[in-house]
Amino acid sequence: MISLSVNVNKIAWLRNARGGDRPSVTGAARTIINAGAQGITVHPRPDQRHITAQDTRALAKVVREYPGIEYNIEGNPGTRARKNGYPGFDALVEECLPDQCTLVPDSDGQLTSDHGFDLRTGNNRPLINRIRRFQALGARVSLFMDPELDQLSAALDCGCDRVELYTGPYADAFATHGENGQQTQVEYARYARAAEHAAKLGLGLNAGHDLDQTNLPLFCQITGLAEVSIGHALISDALDVGLAQTVSNYLSAVGQ
Repeated sequence: MISLSVNVNKIAWLRNARGGDRPSVTGAARTIINAGAQGITVHPRPDQRHITAQDTRALAKVVREYPGIEYNIEGNPGTRARKNGYPGFDALVEECLPDQCTLVPDSDGQLTSDHGFDLRTGNNRPLINRIRRFQALGARVSLFMDPELDQLSAALDCGCDRVELYTGPYADAFATHGENGQQTQVEYARYARAAEHAAKLGLGLNAGHDLDQTNLPLFCQITGLAEVSIGHALISDALDVGLAQTVSNYLSAVGQ
């Protein structure tokens, strides 16, 4: 079964646009879990423009109320503390003890994650040390990667447990050319090869970015896919039909 982890960043972003505590991030997380999702994902950025450090802590407590539900914290492992109250990525992981850490190579001001790690430079010792540190805290560590075979092999050398494939190119091709378009099929085949390579390496496989109800059924035919992390599209769809119903729709899209 492919697990669905819902990223609640956009709930916090909407709240922050007005101030106060509506909509409630923790309340949304409970709705999502009760609707059947297997996990909650957050990506607390150092400018705290959506999920804040306090949200990250509060959600850790909420997820612990539900045995078997996974808490996934994403972020750049090198992000340090800021004067605005962001304590640094390391500190958040140590305090919240997530089930999974998804490490991304984002810069501070980056709008969204739009590329994977480039591990071919050879200067991977700081990343390796962070992976070991988070694993020692009990977290499964996933690296955000492009579907390039040599990069996946380098990810294995860094000691991670899983990779999360950046699916933006697949989603773009699907949106432009449709499911049966040649470019869509080319991209699908590229991700299928990456999944096969990850399986040969013994790496678990996650995926995320711009996946939605339309393009998920095809993508989820890829063998070995363990988890998809979806935020923007799911929360956008929830404006039309409601959060609980949207989670149910996405569970159907991944084959549950």
